[in-house]
Amino acid sequence: MNKISQKIVKHRILILLIAVLLLIPSVIGFINTKINYDILSYLPKDLETMKGQDVLMDEFGKGGFSMYIVKGMDNKQVENLKEKIEKVNHVDSVIWYDDILDLSVPKEILPDNIYSTFNNKDETLMAIFYDTSMGSDETMQAVEDIRDISNEECFVSGMSSVVTDIKNLINHETVVYVIIAAILTGLILGFSMDSFMIPVFFLLSIGISIIYNLGSNFFFDDISFITKALAAVLQLAVTMDYSIFLYHRYQEELANYQDKNEAMAHAITNTFTSIVGSSITTIAGFLSLCFMTFTLGLNLGIVMAKGVVIGIISCVTILPSLILTFEKSINKFKHKNFMPSFDKLSNFVIKNYKVFAILFVVILIPSIYGYNNTKVYYNLYDTLPQTCESIKANNEIEKTFNIGSTHMVLLDKDISRKESYELTKKIENIDGVKDVLSMDTIIDPSMPDEIIPNELKDQIESDNYKLMIINSNYKTASDEVNNQITKIQNLTKSYDKNSMVIGEAPCTKDLIDVTDHDFKVVNYISITAVFLIILTVFKSISIPVILVTIIEFAIFINMGLSFYTNTTIPFVASIVIGTIQLGATVDYAILMTTRYKEEREKGMAKKDAVLLALKTSTSSIIVSALGFFLSTLGVSLYSKIDMISAICTLLSRGAIISMFVVILMLPSALMIFDKLIIKTTYKFNVKEGE
Repeated sequence: MNKISQKIVKHRILILLIAVLLLIPSVIGFINTKINYDILSYLPKDLETMKGQDVLMDEFGKGGFSMYIVKGMDNKQVENLKEKIEKVNHVDSVIWYDDILDLSVPKEILPDNIYSTFNNKDETLMAIFYDTSMGSDETMQAVEDIRDISNEECFVSGMSSVVTDIKNLINHETVVYVIIAAILTGLILGFSMDSFMIPVFFLLSIGISIIYNLGSNFFFDDISFITKALAAVLQLAVTMDYSIFLYHRYQEELANYQDKNEAMAHAITNTFTSIVGSSITTIAGFLSLCFMTFTLGLNLGIVMAKGVVIGIISCVTILPSLILTFEKSINKFKHKNFMPSFDKLSNFVIKNYKVFAILFVVILIPSIYGYNNTKVYYNLYDTLPQTCESIKANNEIEKTFNIGSTHMVLLDKDISRKESYELTKKIENIDGVKDVLSMDTIIDPSMPDEIIPNELKDQIESDNYKLMIINSNYKTASDEVNNQITKIQNLTKSYDKNSMVIGEAPCTKDLIDVTDHDFKVVNYISITAVFLIILTVFKSISIPVILVTIIEFAIFINMGLSFYTNTTIPFVASIVIGTIQLGATVDYAILMTTRYKEEREKGMAKKDAVLLALKTSTSSIIVSALGFFLSTLGVSLYSKIDMISAICTLLSRGAIISMFVVILMLPSALMIFDKLIIKTTYKFNVKEGE
């Protein structure tokens, strides 16, 4: 590694030139990376609901779906508006009551159930189907086009409308996330480092690595909007430490070598070894997300693990080149160290280590209870502000038509009219079913097929399937709608074992089941992976148990606070926070424990070794935690998308909680379990006469 380090130092100008040139394809790749705004599309493809979406597309040419409310228009105006909507690119069809009866026939002649489906006082309802998937660019553009030809008294509801608003918010906010994170992180670094210029080069180096990471996502099919929103901020937060390690090591080496190039070469060599060891736990935390069957985890996990690796490479190539090239500027803005001494705090912690051990036990029980009882939401409508067009539309349709969600049933076309009519009537009697739109509710079963209008038949029948649309009073992701879906599934299966109940609410029901399983799997894998890494590093059985327990304790507090503050968090946050907080902040504990072990092996007394480890590591832990805290705090306060805001709130809070837990609780554990650590650690030789 030393030969490589010397070449890096020697060819620093060439490295900077290559780094700048690589930005060109990276920016192009970033611009052309496809973003997926539809979270439900990451569900396993073998689920019935996902297969049903494919059948709907293949058999009916229908993908996305919206309910459209028109307010204060007469029949002729509504008909004209419908014709305009039908001409919008990628609108497959629009179902309104004129598909059943001619407009010359008064609405009141319609059967009551059909009339109430489409009308309420001066408001009327249409069902819009798109010929592309729910979250595709084409469908989102169609939603925008429909909004453009609508007035303020018209509302486009449904998941396609929601993902359109998410796209608009993300595109507006993402750049601001990075700017806020960079400014706040730069401020803490400016005061904690010895030069106001060094944070500029830290951020420049990390910024380049972030662009490389985002640009290389072009080779994936797509990345989720959550990955797009969080990738840059998280990469900044978790890789900033590597830059600090390199700069501090360079300053140390300057005392040993008069030549700055020689000093930097040795700093690169020594830093590379330490940051690789430090980054392994972070990478393991991200990679554990890849074991989720809900493939959003795979998407986020790979992008972030890749980002950490690119960050390491950037730290030992681009950053040294910048520091050596612009050393005069760095020295020009040198200042005294503003970080205070933490000796008094360290002495206080060691003196009262038994008190902190008792506090650990006292806080643990309510933290675990809060952790296990934190409320989680799955409905994407809850993640957007009330001012969004989609939320206004969903509120309007719920208030006016009492429709909380809409399901679709795909039935074998060979089922007799009598059976399908019987099934329809049974579904209508299920609690919470507002109405059912099918061939049997529109046309009397006794009527022969020949007299049914072909246009109507094409809408709800294909060569192999019949389509049934069910409006429910219950909201998506509620217990009531999930029970209702189960009853509908059981009923339809009794008539057609291959029937499928699909739509947003059935997909969300699957999402709840899948992610509940994923949450347990990811937690076990991340804990096991980090445990094995620490075991390998320290060659100890007890140390990984202690360190993982300490950080899991911090995670329990973090998640538990959501319960005690009565905060409902998005389901994604409950899965990713534990793995990221564990992987990224266990380094604080590793740093302190490494120094403790070194001093004990030199023969230092237990108390003195723990005290010295605490004194020497506290400053680094605080700077690292504050950097993580500030880079995510700004996003949590700014973002209007609750899913992004909630994740960043938990991450920022988790960094501070881990910091306090490691500084206050870990020394107690090292003091109490010192003998156990020595006995259960391979070749932990404490010199006699300590």
